[in-house]
Amino acid sequence: MDEHVIEAMGKAKIIVKDGKVVDVGDPQIDYCPIFHKYRGIEKLDSESIKDNIEFRINDFGMCSPERNLKMKDFLSFGISETISTLLEEKIVDCAVIVCDGAGTVLITDPEEVQGIGGRISGFMTTSPILRVIETLGESKVLDPVKASINQIDGTKKAIDKGFKNIAVTIASPEDAEKLRELEKSVNGINIYIFAVHVTGISEKEAQKLFDYSDVITSCASKHIREIGEKKALLKVGESIPIFAATENGKKFLLRRVEKIGGLKDKKNARSPEPLI
Repeated sequence: MDEHVIEAMGKAKIIVKDGKVVDVGDPQIDYCPIFHKYRGIEKLDSESIKDNIEFRINDFGMCSPERNLKMKDFLSFGISETISTLLEEKIVDCAVIVCDGAGTVLITDPEEVQGIGGRISGFMTTSPILRVIETLGESKVLDPVKASINQIDGTKKAIDKGFKNIAVTIASPEDAEKLRELEKSVNGINIYIFAVHVTGISEKEAQKLFDYSDVITSCASKHIREIGEKKALLKVGESIPIFAATENGKKFLLRRVEKIGGLKDKKNARSPEPLI
């Protein structure tokens, strides 16, 4: 039996077992502009969340052996899209991200970064799915036996494999700090840190993310927005802004903006409700 624990759609805790949604917790927010825009969901509750997770399972095989791992660039704007562009333009040579059914993975194909990361939410734990691991290639998976999620060890594996410019997604300030320490300890490598899944973090945690990350998505975080408005070198987007905390982060976001031909101004852009 495989089990996957996800925090998604307002950080509701969701458990998927053997391709079935078996438990959905209550979300911490009521409204997300992304799910309203793309899936027509006006209110987040356990029923709408269950329906959406089931849609993802049926649509692209999330948490199942039928997982579609590649997706073309739809010219939208987000963390996965930005990392895909950086891989495509050879600015980074590897991305350390999280994949359902495989855990922490090392990806060099821009379409795989988008196919894996662009369509899933925050996985807390996942279980190994043999076909997913075989499709990716076992050498790309940190832990093919347990599908563990460990972005620090994944980055160490990328360094051991000879990658020099590594993009890493993280969800905790502690991981961001450890990655900066790792970067300092190894000559000739650059680690670019992308903070995701930040809804509900404390002000102290948000500050720490700005201290150590390059790019930070705001999700439904009140504190990320407040600090970002004061400290960020660049803000992209209105409903769910993405902030550059470093010059590298600014360069990365501008490359993505250029790739998609600029961003249109949104009048009366609606944010997640409530911000927490």
